[in-house]
Amino acid sequence: MTLRFPKLLALATVAFVTAVGRAQTDPAAEPSVLAVAKAMPAVVNVNTERIVQRAVRDPYDEFFNQFFGGPMRRPRILSQKLQSLGSGFIVDPAGFIVTNEHVVQRAAELKISVTTTDGKSYTARYIAGSPEADLAFLKIDADKPLPYINLGDLSPNLLGETVLVLGNPLGYGSSVARGILSAKNRSVTVEEVEYHNLVQTDAAINPGNSGGPAVDISGRLVGVSSVKMAFTPQGVPTQGLGFAIPGEVVRQRVEEFKKIASGKKVAKPAEDHLLAKKFFGLQLQDLTPDLSKTLGYDSGAGVLIADVEEGSPAHQAGIKRGLVINQVGRYPVTTSKQIEDLLAPINTGSIVDFSVGAVRRVRGQPIQQVQSVTLTAR
Repeated sequence: MTLRFPKLLALATVAFVTAVGRAQTDPAAEPSVLAVAKAMPAVVNVNTERIVQRAVRDPYDEFFNQFFGGPMRRPRILSQKLQSLGSGFIVDPAGFIVTNEHVVQRAAELKISVTTTDGKSYTARYIAGSPEADLAFLKIDADKPLPYINLGDLSPNLLGETVLVLGNPLGYGSSVARGILSAKNRSVTVEEVEYHNLVQTDAAINPGNSGGPAVDISGRLVGVSSVKMAFTPQGVPTQGLGFAIPGEVVRQRVEEFKKIASGKKVAKPAEDHLLAKKFFGLQLQDLTPDLSKTLGYDSGAGVLIADVEEGSPAHQAGIKRGLVINQVGRYPVTTSKQIEDLLAPINTGSIVDFSVGAVRRVRGQPIQQVQSVTLTAR
């Protein structure tokens, strides 16, 4: 009788360990599987179609233009149908959708169709967009509330956290790629358009993923897949460099887009570059060609410091008006907007390195001297 209880305890322990072991090895219990099951129903396929017209002239028209002052007939007008493919995701059960602006670039006779993961197709309306943020806001009408990704509960976006990229790469719907969040506050240039404050992931991002969500293993939004770097500016091939618009930026823009959808006016951001002034006491001004010539700076030398607030971090560091900022952190700058974009993610207490330059003349020749200054945002 004295051995019965220990035997029962041992059997119960074995049963518990076996159950835990099964749960740990059950694919259905994997956090990434649960995250995909939570977020994927909100992911959509976005197809756009627009008609572009162009004039086509007969080769003989050049002859008639040269010798008879005009073509012998009117040019033919050819209509060409252009299509693009991307992803998006629902952010409100009423059918509001976020995608990339470059996926649904507006044009004459633009048509947008959206397909949800359950195979249903809808005609979408373009509500608003932000080319500088590369975000667009669409609306579809459904007969019932739709599954959505909650923008009120975003991923903390920690370096090294698991990232799942969801979307429709190359037209293959409901695809998943897995990686980690490998960097934050990245800036990239695509076709002369600069994007700042992006998060970087090594999860595979391919054509068709643009506009789709990247989520963490809790199913919370990390960001919106935007661009992939296949080659460096020097033509060197790269691997594992994908970029997404952070969830916080998405949430802020969606709040603005919803106001537009409801007919409310959205205040435009001030044009006097308030972040540099707010955090460091710097009043900035773009260097025009005339101003550059007057001050002795070369064209594109940087951004002029028009004034420095007394007692500010910049003033305490000895920065004076008339100098130029030519680099913030590791990023060269030539416009005030570039500096503002780079300062967008910082907060009070953030430390930022500035490269500040001045011109002095040696034997009549202008020479620009640059020094590095570290400032703490107030």
